[in-house]
Amino acid sequence: MIVVTKKCDVHSFGVVALETMIGKHPKELITSLLSRLCQDIMLRDVLDLHLSLSEEAQVDKDVVFVVFLVLKCIHSNPQSRPTMQQVSYKLLGNIPFPKSPYYAISLQELKDKEM
Repeated sequence: MIVVTKKCDVHSFGVVALETMIGKHPKELITSLLSRLCQDIMLRDVLDLHLSLSEEAQVDKDVVFVVFLVLKCIHSNPQSRPTMQQVSYKLLGNIPFPKSPYYAISLQELKDKEM
């Protein structure tokens, strides 16, 4: 039985944001993220090809940061998900992120990074 909480909203936000980043429904990707298969998945391999990356360094960083937040929002344990208020504060903040270029970052690295 699914218990509806505020954490469901943040999960829904994460799914929609992830769909925007990868350009298709993320069901298969979410399944992979729940397993150890994501260790080998590079961010560059899942991003929508229509995203204009590498034209501007800030855009790259913003995309990586959004995917980082998305991975926190869709965490398999609802208690480990941030609140929507925390997500909105992070999106409004100016956090220096990441240090590596987007094409060198794995989904596992983003999953493991602390919020």
